[in-house]
Parts: sequence; structure tokens; C-alpha cells
Amino acid sequence: MPELPEVAAHAERLSTEFGGAVLERFRPLTFTALKTVEPSPDVAIGGAVDAVTNRGKYLLLGVGPATFVIHLMQGGRLRPDEKQSASPRGGLARWWFDDGRALLLTEAGSEKRAGVWVVTGEPDRQPPLDGLGPDADSVSVDQLAHLLTDQSKRLHGVLRSQTILAGLGRRLANEVCHRARLSPFANASKLGPDEIESLHAGISACLADSLTAERARDDMSASKDRTASVHHRAGEACPICGDEVRTVSYVKYTVFYCATCQTGGKVLADNTTSKFLK
Repeated sequence: MPELPEVAAHAERLSTEFGGAVLERFRPLTFTALKTVEPSPDVAIGGAVDAVTNRGKYLLLGVGPATFVIHLMQGGRLRPDEKQSASPRGGLARWWFDDGRALLLTEAGSEKRAGVWVVTGEPDRQPPLDGLGPDADSVSVDQLAHLLTDQSKRLHGVLRSQTILAGLGRRLANEVCHRARLSPFANASKLGPDEIESLHAGISACLADSLTAERARDDMSASKDRTASVHHRAGEACPICGDEVRTVSYVKYTVFYCATCQTGGKVLADNTTSKFLK
């Protein structure tokens, strides 16, 4: 799933390309694409695109008095629609502009979980954004320490929780833990001041590196093209110490880590009952 850097860089590209374009028509192409009933998308017709921004993993397309909040999920993409065919492959929703251009939301695969919310007023105060924590690139060390105070859970899971910190997913959780040299199974509420400093620095560095890489592209990267030191590098040498990158596998995701860099050389049990913390 695209994470904060991929979504932020793509928002910048779309804002540059479509800023000022006047919306002529919007149409959901599947029954499940539009997640809201009120207000009607028609409130945005005739409005100009103010900007395309992001909040965590969500794209925000501001048009006149309305904001289209878009979640790409894993296989979704929002791109200029040059063909504008009647039945685009994987098409979920389309925005037409008065200069003849269009934007098309598509999603690969059969799940079709990507979607669009239409809101007026402050988007952060309404679903689906109202339950998000602060964006991962906006918190200070002190704010991060406060967020972790009551999170007596494994650090990897806390980093992936959008209600605590918005924008990080599986790849960045793996990369941040490795960059900070912290066990992914460390109890988040028990991190000391130095560990929180390292965690904050790891978050900042990983986000900055990923954003720089994404800004160098013409389109959003595929998962396989995103840079990583440990994520999806099982069995390879850690670029820091040369030890083998190892994994702990779950049904829906895999934790990647380096034992030498992160767990004092201890190898975590590759099952859901491992109790090793740090």
C-alpha cells in the first residue's frame, strides 16, 4: 500500500498538473466507489482545483467548497485519464474538467476497496480523517514520546496504527525500526528517552529518503521499486552490519529485521507467540 511519502509526492505532481482546473463533472464508475451520500459531489461542479494535498495515506483533492478524500488502498491509482474510455479497466471514479482533461481512479485486482469521500468544511473533523493520528512527518520528539506513553504494544504494530501516527505502513515500520536500531517487538510504552530520540530520527530519515526518491519519479512507484534496507530483503545481508536479514511471519504481513542491529543478536521466534521484546 502506498505510504505517506508516495502519496505526498503524487499529490505534488497532481497539484502542479491540475491546479486551477475547473471541474465539469464527477462520476463514480462502480457502486462502491463513492463512500458518502451527503454532500452531493455536485457541490464541487464549477469549482477550481485549489490544490491536491495529502493527510497520511489519503489524497485530498480540493475543488471549490468541497474536498474529495481519496484512499488508494493497495492497488489504487489516481492518474490523468488520456483515453477517457467508457469502461476503463479497473475504473472506480472519474473527474472531468472544462479544458477536456480528466482524472481517473482505478484499482487493480478484484477487491475494489479504494474509494472517494466528499466533504465540505474541515476534512480533518469528518470521516474518514477524523480518527487519524498526526502525520508521521509532523511530530516532534516530545509529541512522539507523549503518543507512545500508553501504547503498551509491540513497536512495529504501533507504528502501523493510523490512529496513533498517520502515514506509516509495513515497509516503513520495518525500515524505521531498523534505522532506529530498535526491536520491532519492543514495548512502545517502555522506550527510554534515547530510544525515542532514535525512533524520531529514524522516522524523519526514512520519510525524507522515500520522499526524495518519489519526487524523482514521474508517477507513483510500485512496491517492488521502493528502496529498503530490510523490507522484502529476507536472507540478504544487512547493509549496516552484514548480518542476515530475518523475518517473523504472520498471516497478513511479515516483520523484517536484523538481529545484530536491532535485537542484540537475538533471533526472534518466527511465530505469533514470541515474547522477546528487546
